[in-house]
Amino acid sequence: METTRIGRIHYLAPNFETASPVTIQGFTTRHEGISRPPYNSLNLGMNTDDSPHNIEGNRSLLTRAFGIQQERLVTVRQNHGSDILVIDAPNDDFSHFTGLEADAIITNQPGVMIGVTVADCVPILLFDPVKKVIAVVHAGWQGTAARILLQTVEGMVRVLGSRAKDIQAAIGPCINSCCYEVDQPVKDGFKAQAELWNAVAEPAGNGKWRLDLALANRMQLEDAGLSPASIQTSGNCVCCQKELFFSYRRDGGETGRQMGFIMLKEA
Repeated sequence: METTRIGRIHYLAPNFETASPVTIQGFTTRHEGISRPPYNSLNLGMNTDDSPHNIEGNRSLLTRAFGIQQERLVTVRQNHGSDILVIDAPNDDFSHFTGLEADAIITNQPGVMIGVTVADCVPILLFDPVKKVIAVVHAGWQGTAARILLQTVEGMVRVLGSRAKDIQAAIGPCINSCCYEVDQPVKDGFKAQAELWNAVAEPAGNGKWRLDLALANRMQLEDAGLSPASIQTSGNCVCCQKELFFSYRRDGGETGRQMGFIMLKEA
């Protein structure tokens, strides 16, 4: 993925095959917003102590860059769970979705930008070019242990008729194993997925492990039936790259949020 710019928005742009006439998608960086330190500057997360006016202003910068009304940006209240919001019918007002608790959104509706906000967790974008279905997923260690990504793919298949082999995926910037040391409670959370844990967690001594969340989610996508060739991973570590990304762990919790977003273009 390469960093690109539209308007004032700097973002990493996954290249979904056949997608360019159909979708827009990307992962924002922290640049070119209006928030002040420690949220400087493109903080898109509602769950921070930043001024709500700044966050609304930043979200307006994002939507205006792609020529849509801010009311067409749909995010939810993320709670590190496994609930999924499905939008399968036109809506005149999307504001009522904002307070819903979920960690993934699926839709087949054009002109609706769906997004998740992150500061260490993994943002994942999904696109089915055959059925014209998109999804966005927020996967921290709890969501990964709960197989939120696998459940989202299954939801695209079961509810909107996708086939796993048609789905393309992009795994965005997140905290990498170089900076993500976890302890026994996290390992216990993966006890139902012991084989996965052994593949993605490296012992670091003193009862700690270095956990590769991006790899864990990539493996879940392959288990769900996606072709390995259809899965992109940015490889960026948000904790290492302070000049580009927010990181909750690096900044002691007082930081902004970047966003993974995707939208089906209207005909």
